[in-house]
Order: sequence, then C-alpha cells, then structure tokens
Amino acid sequence: MADDSLDTKRFPHRHLLGIEGLSRDEIALLLDVSDTYVDQNRQVDKKVSTLRGRTIINLFFENSTRTRTSFELAGKRLGADVINMSVSDSAIKKGETLIDTAMTLNAMHPDVLVVRHSNSGAVQLLSEKVNCAVVNAGDGSHEHPTQALLDALTMRRRRGNIEGLLVAICGDILHSRVARSNILLLQTMGARVRVIAPRTLLPTAIENLGVEVFHDMKVGLKDCDIVMMLRLQTERMHGSFFPSVREYFHFFGLDYDKLSAAKPDALIMHPGPSNRGVEIDSEVADDYSRSVIHEQVEMGVAVRMACLDLMTRGIGDDPDQRNL
Repeated sequence: MADDSLDTKRFPHRHLLGIEGLSRDEIALLLDVSDTYVDQNRQVDKKVSTLRGRTIINLFFENSTRTRTSFELAGKRLGADVINMSVSDSAIKKGETLIDTAMTLNAMHPDVLVVRHSNSGAVQLLSEKVNCAVVNAGDGSHEHPTQALLDALTMRRRRGNIEGLLVAICGDILHSRVARSNILLLQTMGARVRVIAPRTLLPTAIENLGVEVFHDMKVGLKDCDIVMMLRLQTERMHGSFFPSVREYFHFFGLDYDKLSAAKPDALIMHPGPSNRGVEIDSEVADDYSRSVIHEQVEMGVAVRMACLDLMTRGIGDDPDQRNL
C-alpha cells in the first residue's frame, strides 16, 4: 500500500453488515484505504501478499456478476485463497438450513465470509453463528454497503469531497438496498440527498431518512451534482407498480432532456446492471464525458480489497471487537 500511515489502522467492527452505525471517520478510513488500492490496481503487477495464508469464502445465494467477480478479484489480488461457493450445487438445495450451512463453513475456519442473500437480515443471522468476519454483499432490500462505498469513492475522486454535494437517487427506491446504503453514507458524509421516483416505488415514510422527495425528474434534478439511476428490480415486484416500461421511461428514464436540469457537469452513475431504454438512455449511459459507470466498476475492486484488508487485521487477537 502506498500510504504507510494507513497500514496499522484498525477497523473497530468485527463485521461489515451495513453502512448504518458507521461513523464519518470509519467511512473515511474505508475510503482512504480504498484509494491506495486504486493505485495498486493500475500497476502492471497488481498482486500483493497482504492476505497470504488467509481464506475467503464467497457465498452467494443470489446471482451477481459484478459483485462476486470483484470480491473474487479483490481477494486474489491480496494474495488470499478464495473459494466461490455455488449455492445451486450446494447442500442448501438439498434442504440444509442457513444456520447449518454457517456451522459447516465455520468448521472449515475461514477468515472472511462474503455473503449475498435475497432475504433482509439473513447475513446478520449468519454472522451470529460464525467466528470469522462477515461482509454483506447485499441482503434483500436492506443494505449493500460495499456498493455505497464504491459510489462514494467514485464521487470523492471526481469531486474532491462528498460534503456539500447534491445527489439525486432516481428510480426503484422501494426495492433498492443500494439506495438505502447510499442515503445513509452520503448523509453521514455531509451530502444532501434527493430521491426521485413514482409514489408506488418509494418506501413508506422515506422522508424520515432525511431525504428530499420528488416525483418529477426535471424538478428533482435541478442543480444536482450527481445523478444516480437505479434499475427496476422486477424480480422483487409482486403486482403492478407502473403502467408499462415505455411509460416509465417517458417519465423517469434519464435522457438529455431531463438531465439538462442538473448542473452542466453533473456525473451520471448507475450500480448496474443497467437496462437501456428503461431507466437510462443508451446515449446518456455512453457519454464518457459525464458517465462514470465503468469507473464505478473499477472502484468496486479497490473498495472490496480495502474491506477484506481491514476486516482481517487482528483477526484472532482482539476478542473485544464489537459486532456491527
């Protein structure tokens, strides 16, 4: 790592289950360490031996190309032994419970479990049954902490600071763990957050999170520094939330007309995978003068390296580390 002063810093939580509960300093530490790994990943020799001898198990109950691949790459670049568990081929499909699976994996003495699950709270439950560190790679509609961290790193590197930014999160807020984690992180770091969506795709009493709520894209995007689009999570929808995809795009899909309300240099973000012609126009998504979608993917590897690094520092010698 380039910054030696960060080498000895410790993350005070045993697990990373969410952004909720993290302090401003703790988030800043995660971002600072991530920054050093961005530089490392741009070298010809990208591999270090920081986690040599450590074992990381990626346990994904939901499919995810970006998140699983970046966690795998992060672990390998740190020198760890990385195991990807395919749930479709595992004993879980034969009737084994989540707790049984946790106990089985715990007996193998891994250092970190990276878990993605379709049910909110499942990762928390699993973390209570194992001795190793657990990183939440997304649980239901609850949280996706590393996505929020990589989004924040992208913003910070492009804008210099998160404090004072006006960020609009647009689309399917109701089903989005990305939206929730971003709202929590951005507000902790001093940004103003707006959410823009049809009423049917907003959680009840979302105003209690301290966000400004809009139902019109051009009004909500006025003077925004960051425009973050979210995909429609149809796999979590039961019932009708909007008349048609075509009508949804007309009112809430990001095109240049709607984007004109934001600042001229507003950055366009999307956690992926993006549905072109649904929540974002192809021309806008490919506008590399403003779109940082591919940069978010790059930042994802660095953030996950930082998380794995920090979560394994002092494992086994600090029984007083508290759970998050």
